[in-house]
Amino acid sequence: MPDTTIKKVEARSSPRGEMGQKYLVAGKRVSMRLWVQEPGGKVKAPTTREYETVGYVISGSARLDLEGQTLNLKAGDSWLVPAGATHQYTILEPFTAVEATAPPAEVHGRDTPA
Repeated sequence: MPDTTIKKVEARSSPRGEMGQKYLVAGKRVSMRLWVQEPGGKVKAPTTREYETVGYVISGSARLDLEGQTLNLKAGDSWLVPAGATHQYTILEPFTAVEATAPPAEVHGRDTPA
């Protein structure tokens, strides 16, 4: 029998992660998280994750350095970070974005800072 469970995460009760992310709803194979007004000038350490990430910029701008490639991200842009790719974000101006990760980033310590 297929799993037909539905879920809802209330905005006021969304848990926060160690890196400032707000966890949204998660299923067995994909999850969502929200980054709200990440401060400009912030450089995140290079990292490699075992999950794939797709994202959409709501506001602000950032630079994503990924395996020798550079993407400049601004409102309306979307991006992909493949699983296992070394990448680094530089927040250029206050940045708000939503991401989906597969498999879910927060399960089994996958989202623990490197």
